[in-house]
Amino acid sequence: MAASTLADVAKLAGVSLATASRVLNGSTRTPGAAVTKRVQGAALELGYVANAQAQSLARSSTGLIGLVVHDIADPYFSTLARGVQKQAKSAGKMVLLASTDGSPSDEREAVAAFAARRAEAIVIAGSRSHLPGAEKDNSLLAAEIERYCNYGGSVSMVGAALPALLDVAGVRVLKVPNVEQAYALGQALLGLGYKRFLVVAGPDGLVTSDVRLAGFQSALADAGRAAAEVVRVEFSRAGGYAAGLSIAAQLGERSAAEAISEKCIFAVNDVMAMGVIAGLLERGLQVPHHIGVAGFDDVETLRDFRPSLTTAQLPVEEIGLRASALALGMDDDDPLADVVGRVMLRGSTRGVDSAHVG
Repeated sequence: MAASTLADVAKLAGVSLATASRVLNGSTRTPGAAVTKRVQGAALELGYVANAQAQSLARSSTGLIGLVVHDIADPYFSTLARGVQKQAKSAGKMVLLASTDGSPSDEREAVAAFAARRAEAIVIAGSRSHLPGAEKDNSLLAAEIERYCNYGGSVSMVGAALPALLDVAGVRVLKVPNVEQAYALGQALLGLGYKRFLVVAGPDGLVTSDVRLAGFQSALADAGRAAAEVVRVEFSRAGGYAAGLSIAAQLGERSAAEAISEKCIFAVNDVMAMGVIAGLLERGLQVPHHIGVAGFDDVETLRDFRPSLTTAQLPVEEIGLRASALALGMDDDDPLADVVGRVMLRGSTRGVDSAHVG
């Protein structure tokens, strides 16, 4: 019979892997007496023997938190990183950063590097990828994360976890309402009178993009409208700009306001939306006079853009704060409330100055 693991103990005791490690591996941070007794009882029942390496890690706090993001140049991720930094500072920790362009292989290397430097916790905020050929790299990433957790580490993932990690006690997930907010945005745009839609999305298989697209299409379907046309480009400002140029060229002779004013473009993130607007403007199309444009995220650093952008707002800095709190085990006995967003209707869609819905 295989020896019991720390993950087995955590599962039986009904606590996180980080909490079980603090009790059994001698951490200076100890949970309450009731939790301690429950963990010790589970360890006794399973015949668990503490790992010396894990004890060494638990007893020698490094004060380091690892943060993995998709692209630090994207204001969404830099804003999220600010939230992680604030939480880390309040806990007396320092942040190590890796920007991976959403590659599962690069994410695995980042987790391995953070583990080698004995980071106490890791936050993974890159968009999950199901692009062709990603299966093997996702499997290797999951194995690396599980190995790190088995030695007492703790990981929080923003948005969604890899399926292979759903039962790993050291992994926690901060759910983000991407589908719900995209649905609400679709409803709001229909309420403004738009009748035809086009979605500028990232590559097929990029999870954040795909779920936002799905939520938006659901809103149209529930309203009895035809599905939006979808243009897939790079998940960046450059991708949005290329899409804007292409869309303007396709509109061609129909560029008169009366011909296309009922159409609205939804770009699945704000930087893509701003790229779309730049491409349209370069071809002589005015937003929102000729065509409406909406984005997603409501990143604070982009709010001075003109026309002001209609978007589905997420509290991005708060997401960083919460994700790092999860990773540090600061909410073991009091799970965090769901992230709440709202739709912001602004000048890039017709008939709007500044308002919010939701």
